[in-house]
Amino acid sequence: MKGQVLVLNQDFSALTVCSVERAVVLVLLRKAEVVAARPGRFVRSPSMQLPWPSVVRLKWYVRVPYKHIMLNRRNILRRDGYRCQYCGSRENLTVDHIIPRSRGGRDTWENLVTACTRCNNRKGNRTPEEAGMKLRSRPFRPSHIMFIRDFVGTIDDAWKPYLFMA
Repeated sequence: MKGQVLVLNQDFSALTVCSVERAVVLVLLRKAEVVAARPGRFVRSPSMQLPWPSVVRLKWYVRVPYKHIMLNRRNILRRDGYRCQYCGSRENLTVDHIIPRSRGGRDTWENLVTACTRCNNRKGNRTPEEAGMKLRSRPFRPSHIMFIRDFVGTIDDAWKPYLFMA
């Protein structure tokens, strides 16, 4: 039973991704209902047959505190697609402060980008404008929905309306 299932809150907002086994247990315990299933696939036992879940919705609303994505090197690299934000390289990646720390630049999502060591050294203790370098994209604080999309890899078509991709 390999596969992943999108778990929705009672209000149809995306919560997380779980295994097929976990989703089946939630359905059997009547804690969740199947919203979308894979066509032609079933989970079978000697006494029952369930549709293979793709999306399940919890029957009771689960209050989740603000889903804060941790600011760390791995998540910055993930947000930037493991590419240097100056040249697009995928080799020898580091994290760069757009406004250098020596000039009051802080460790925030909006001030940190992925950079290769070559570009990071070229930029040095200057802003990108002073170094004559242009960012490929503007840094931003990612949402947990974005990380769900990126964590899973290939996304089932049934998930797209819930992950704002339709």
